[in-house]
Amino acid sequence: MKNESLKNIARITLGAGLLFAGISHLTFARTDFKAQVPDWVPLKKDDTVVLSGIGEIALGAALVIAPKRHEKLVGIVAASFFVAVFPGNISQYINKRSAFGLDTDSKRLMRLFFQPVLVYWALKSTGNNLKKIGK
Repeated sequence: MKNESLKNIARITLGAGLLFAGISHLTFARTDFKAQVPDWVPLKKDDTVVLSGIGEIALGAALVIAPKRHEKLVGIVAASFFVAVFPGNISQYINKRSAFGLDTDSKRLMRLFFQPVLVYWALKSTGNNLKKIGK
């Protein structure tokens, strides 16, 4: 039961983080998020930020309130989202764009290593068996 409680805390914490990030996409951090949008994305940077913010809000809410029977699917979708937005982090690093206090190459580089942690967090906190996913 202790593991189940820790898993739920981790899932709800990740969901709350996504809700906060999504809301910040639409409000106070919009400019910073535009700095992460790669130039090759075919949408306007602001549209990309708004749409990804809506996606984060939906994923965050799903992680917090989805019924148990959908938990694993929500985790896979959240992990996939973290993979999908990773090029934005790479773009921020390569193009030396400062945002979110990431104002040096070393800080931007360290941010890249956090993305796999988010993928792992999304999968493990929703009860996905990582060994089965790879098969």
